[in-house]
Amino acid sequence: MPRGSAKKKTEDTSHQSLESKLWATADKLRGHLDAADYKHVVLGLIFLKYISDRFAQRHAEILAEGDGADPEDRDEYTAEGVFWVPLSGRWDRVQAAAKQPDIGKRIDEAMTEIERENPHLKNILPKGYARPTLDQRRLGELVDLIGTIGLGTAEHQARDTLGRVYEYFLGRFASAEGKRGGEFYTPASVVRTLVTMLAPYKGRIYDPCCGSGGMFVQSEKFIEAHGGKVGDISVYGEESNPNTWKLALMNLAIRGIEADLGPEAADTFHKDLHPDLRADYILANPPFNISDWGGDLLRDDKRWQYGVPPTGNANFAWVQHMVHHLAPYGIAGFVLANGSMSSNTSGEGEIRKNLIEADLVDCMVALPGQLFYSTQIPVCLWFLAKNRDDGKGMAGKELYERTGEVLFIDARNLGFMADRTHRELSDEDIQKIADTYHNWRGDGDGGYADVPGFCKAASLDDIRKNGHVLTPGRYVGAAAKDDDDEPFEEKMARLTKDLSEQLAEGRRLEEEMLKNFRVLGYEL
Repeated sequence: MPRGSAKKKTEDTSHQSLESKLWATADKLRGHLDAADYKHVVLGLIFLKYISDRFAQRHAEILAEGDGADPEDRDEYTAEGVFWVPLSGRWDRVQAAAKQPDIGKRIDEAMTEIERENPHLKNILPKGYARPTLDQRRLGELVDLIGTIGLGTAEHQARDTLGRVYEYFLGRFASAEGKRGGEFYTPASVVRTLVTMLAPYKGRIYDPCCGSGGMFVQSEKFIEAHGGKVGDISVYGEESNPNTWKLALMNLAIRGIEADLGPEAADTFHKDLHPDLRADYILANPPFNISDWGGDLLRDDKRWQYGVPPTGNANFAWVQHMVHHLAPYGIAGFVLANGSMSSNTSGEGEIRKNLIEADLVDCMVALPGQLFYSTQIPVCLWFLAKNRDDGKGMAGKELYERTGEVLFIDARNLGFMADRTHRELSDEDIQKIADTYHNWRGDGDGGYADVPGFCKAASLDDIRKNGHVLTPGRYVGAAAKDDDDEPFEEKMARLTKDLSEQLAEGRRLEEEMLKNFRVLGYEL
């Protein structure tokens, strides 16, 4: 094994060990708290550790510079994008009190002080660490263990470790919460698929239902992995759940991602916080099949260019909201329930038809089941692109013209079972899907060709013949079976022999059954 691979494997194992230990310790905290509550307890502590570490690092830099700057001058921190952490909120003070019976009270005070000193964090950080239902001894144990995160002096190393732990916990909490967990967390492999297909390098990225911010985090990782600059993108989002909105802000702060998620949590349909935004990339996992979205109050909304969505299902309201917010050469990739590809109820079929005839539909991907913690409903990925008819897209890059054509990918047979109930897409699966898409669009490393059973580039006429249904299985056909090279005569002789033996065995079993009935006094 190459030395670099061995090192990476050791680092991954080390991360997994730390993450598992943290989870085991955090899990002891539950007591009378459900996952939705102790999620905020744990993630709040991780956030506190991060901003304190970052503050301590800047503090050391100021002392090392030796130019007489005051290490207790707030401006020395805020000018570098570092949160000012008051004395009571610094991790060494918190950890020193870990074994005290009032550790929860001290953490609450630290959170309150940090919010007071940093207006951007006002009403965002979790409190309630002193609540009677929270075991203070175990809380202290968790503080001690979190104190081991962020090993190393490099900022990116500490940030990456804390970020990975934060992301790990989001996933574990989603699993523990089941259906409720899916409201704030989209499985990482699904997010990576969307991001790898959209390849957001430069421009404005928008998620109208951003949950805990996973789309933005994966976009940042993609840009860094491909040698781009995170500063080349602007991030915008909106989230209606106040607690999830806070999670997202903390998640992005740990990653150092500057984002405009609005001044508050808000309902995207009824209080669009970015009304004038036209995004180059939209990534989203809207809640599936929402019936109580208040559509009856929005019948004349300007966003419904392709048809008024039914009041009993918000799927095509989300679709049209995203189309409305796309820039002239913008592209959107999002998750929807499979029903969106074929439903004709309440005018949904007509809306889908209008989107197709407007040449907005770029690609459809059918995903395997069991990917989500929140639902067993099978899901798909939609990709919509504006102005495909002039050979541009992906924020204006020159591409082959794909007007009047849609790429269908059937990925239902991909993935592996990560545990007894959840499936994941491997890195190879994600790359296979993304490469197929980029090769078809003309910005990949290879040429495109239809693969029976997996992908098909279908014309608008093909789609019209199928009643404007967008289910990939209708277009990709069956996978070609490998030729086993067995001569026809030999194969027929073998199959005939096998069939003869099976028929003989069937007759023997039938005679045995009749005999048993006769013993019981019955004749058939």
